Amino acid sequence: MGPAFLPQLVNGPFDDPALYVHFRHQNRAMLFDLGDLGALAARDILKITHIFVTHTHMDHFAGFDRVLRLFLGRDKDLYLYGPQGFLANLRGKLAGYCWNLVTNYHNRFTLHATEVHRDRSLCCSFHCRSGFAADAEIREIPFDGVILDEPAVTVHAVHLDHGIPVLAFALAEAFHINIIKESLERLALPPGPWLNRFKAMLYGGVDPQTKVALPTAPRTKAKDDVSLGELSKAITRISPGQRLAYIADAAGTPENIRKMIALAGGVDRLFVEAAFSHSHREIARKKRHLTARQAGEIARACRVKQFSLFHFSPRYSDCPELLQAEAEKAFSGDL
Repeated sequence: MGPAFLPQLVNGPFDDPALYVHFRHQNRAMLFDLGDLGALAARDILKITHIFVTHTHMDHFAGFDRVLRLFLGRDKDLYLYGPQGFLANLRGKLAGYCWNLVTNYHNRFTLHATEVHRDRSLCCSFHCRSGFAADAEIREIPFDGVILDEPAVTVHAVHLDHGIPVLAFALAEAFHINIIKESLERLALPPGPWLNRFKAMLYGGVDPQTKVALPTAPRTKAKDDVSLGELSKAITRISPGQRLAYIADAAGTPENIRKMIALAGGVDRLFVEAAFSHSHREIARKKRHLTARQAGEIARACRVKQFSLFHFSPRYSDCPELLQAEAEKAFSGDL
């Protein structure tokens, strides 16, 4: 019955932004922003399949080198997304190293990068064995707010203003499949990889009459195969999917806030920056960041179940509780 996504902020509130989202019961994770990743174990970084970058200010992109170093020499496809200028920034990162030895590698490690504009996305791949030379042709596809669309999960993005274009993201599970442990035990069906294949069929909308091959075991009480619909009724409970949103480095303008609420409305958990106190709102305005009060008000307007603050200005290093209290007061409507 646990959630599908297990999100954790990689660093403390005064350190580089990065949100690591592990997928329960899968050897998979996603990353939102690429700040310093020193706190993440190599085995966790290697689970990452997709990285979503709000913008390429250093504190949001410096962790790219560690990811690249760990993925070298492996058969991996890594997908990265960022705002306008992202492809040029990525090329610059890759061009900072000599790649004369990669022709000896036998793996097919490839970076697949997408630069998201307001009406279109530009896609390009960088192949390790060619020294990360970019594809000769950049592919252009329409952008309608969705940057990742899989049967089980989608990622939406919206452009915000931070003096430069930045992206905010929402991760959504199509629906949640709860495996009823007692039903498995009653049918003497063991847990295992077959359950992931079974879930993939449900997420993929496979015909309920399709037969599902069950694991064979001496104690199994179910038939060797059963229809997808029958099995789903017997061992699952379907519930609404989990939803998360991630917002960092954006001015607290009416237009930005309108877009944030449209993106994150109704999410289970909102990760939102709170760089300054409301008492320093003029500094926040000039630096194009949110205040803690604005973060709480946005969370309230979105009707979130839970919100987490990050990206505090160092000026509050001796009183971080001030920002938390300000946001919670705004969230409760007690202003």
